[in-house]
Amino acid sequence: MNTKDRNAQLVSISTTAEWDVIIIGGGATGLGCAVDAASRGLKTLLLEQSDFAKGTSSRSTKLVHGGVRYLAAGDVQLVYEALRERGLMLQNAPHLVKKQAFVIPCYSSFEKIKYVVGLKLYDWLAGKFSFGPSIILSKNKAKLALKGVNSDRLKGGVEYLDGQFDDARLALNLAQTAIEQGATVLNYVSVCDLEKTDGLLSGVVAQDNETGKKYSLKAKAVINATGVFVDNILDMDKPGSKPLVKPSQGVHIVLDRSFMPSESALMIPETSDGRVLFAVPWHNHLVVGTTDTPIDSHNLEPIALQEEVDFILQTAGEYLDRKPQKEDVLSVFAGLRPLAAPTKETGKTKEISRSHKIILSKTGLITITGGKWTTYRKMAEDSINQVLKQTNLGFRKCVTKNLAIHGSTHVKNADHFDYYGSDATRLKEMLNENPAFQILLHPKFPYLTGEVVWAVKNEMARTIEDILARRLRVLFLDAQAALDMAPVVANLIQTELGLSEDMKNKQLQNFNTLASRYLLETNK
Repeated sequence: MNTKDRNAQLVSISTTAEWDVIIIGGGATGLGCAVDAASRGLKTLLLEQSDFAKGTSSRSTKLVHGGVRYLAAGDVQLVYEALRERGLMLQNAPHLVKKQAFVIPCYSSFEKIKYVVGLKLYDWLAGKFSFGPSIILSKNKAKLALKGVNSDRLKGGVEYLDGQFDDARLALNLAQTAIEQGATVLNYVSVCDLEKTDGLLSGVVAQDNETGKKYSLKAKAVINATGVFVDNILDMDKPGSKPLVKPSQGVHIVLDRSFMPSESALMIPETSDGRVLFAVPWHNHLVVGTTDTPIDSHNLEPIALQEEVDFILQTAGEYLDRKPQKEDVLSVFAGLRPLAAPTKETGKTKEISRSHKIILSKTGLITITGGKWTTYRKMAEDSINQVLKQTNLGFRKCVTKNLAIHGSTHVKNADHFDYYGSDATRLKEMLNENPAFQILLHPKFPYLTGEVVWAVKNEMARTIEDILARRLRVLFLDAQAALDMAPVVANLIQTELGLSEDMKNKQLQNFNTLASRYLLETNK
């Protein structure tokens, strides 16, 4: 895959008379749909208005999990399904998904019994996809597993295994997998209208956001997989439609790993407002979150509320030996969950279903809402089954349960190259071709200048943000470091894409404005 691929794919949307399915949205669900449809032999087109996983799908807690708290809420079916999907994600993308130990600190013998009983049910529901048994830890073993966690009053802990992954990189690998299966997948192409014939949906009008060129695209079926933006597409289909989604905001803060230098993650099962909080080691940093705040509006760059940051800092401070302060926060990021809107307005997102729903409009538009990263494959399978049901394409069996994702390998690479999976070999060959590719982008990080070139040539990156937010993840780990790297990244992109000086400077200005939002006021 190289820079010519985007142009080649733009040519294919001009020359294809009709698609079997057009998928709107390049997050987890849309990309999953593209992989599923293409692997069943459907002529598939996916259009994403920004970059892949720009929204919710790059802003998760980085967990591949069944959902311990959903089990506590009695949603056994959702947990059962998610645990199986968790096992399939580990099987199909072992370079990005790994088993992670989580420890619940316990302050009474009753807590140890209560949590281990619940987690044994969690283990049992996983069946053959179990990651390993939950166990009770003595006080000494809990202290060893939770370095950096205050051990005063600690009576022990309960350890269980779940999954962890890199969300934005898995989204990218899904895009690459879909292309390898024959799909056309494009970022920075917006759907600006729906086309109908005799009252039934027959295609979309799309615009290349880089050139402004518009395309009229025909399709047998259209899937609306736009997450928190599903209502925007539904309004194109039927103006004034009742909202299907009630967004909920989740905020995370990122700290230096020294706050909890443990290989295990911390799981706080009940915070002061009755939610769950995680502190998870990720890319040699510590991700702490999340909140669950109902909001009325949505956009591609949600802003963390001050009270959300304060809540995370306060709650983390109750458990960590070193109480984190605002000046310790290296990055703060917010994401929106596309929860199915409740029929009754309770104001509590805990009561809104996390399971996914497929809605078919009178015009034939297929909309998928709800769900979570872990169940992306099942959501896609259900969506493409619906496509086959309403078209004349005939029955085609889903094959994604055993379909390896691009990059899939069990071979481990040193350092961060592990996240490239099977691409690491080719990447290293390219880096060795040119000494200029082996310069560090920043002393705090292992990333090299050549990786920027690789991302443009092979990973469909178009902007500074694409690289520093979603290919290398620096913006989500240390916003100031990302700002420091931006000028060098801008020059490398300019060379690879042939950008004018004005375009380069505009990208740099846009990124600096964006990255400043990931810093708290005290750190600016």
